[in-house]
Amino acid sequence: MTVYVLSMMSIDDPETYRKYTDRTPPIVASYGGKFLARGGKVTTIEGEPYQDRLVVLEFPSEQAVNDWLADPAYQEAVVFRHASSQARILMIEADNNTLDPDPKL
Repeated sequence: MTVYVLSMMSIDDPETYRKYTDRTPPIVASYGGKFLARGGKVTTIEGEPYQDRLVVLEFPSEQAVNDWLADPAYQEAVVFRHASSQARILMIEADNNTLDPDPKL
């Protein structure tokens, strides 16, 4: 089942953060992942204005995401993200329940 990863980051040190972003694309791709949006303009439609970095990725499965996160090359790269930003990273399944969503949310 397709899953999406949403990464919301506040960048404190752009130069160090670049060391992370320069390394991640081939690692993501090696697990069947692809960037759908990567740091583009974000417009807040409702709620508090969002002014930080937003990245949306698509992966073929939750297992692919877990394997990507555990990859030694990613673990080396993520050190730069941790040193230069604060993040909230979410994963959501594309469960094909968009026509009749569960009302118990």
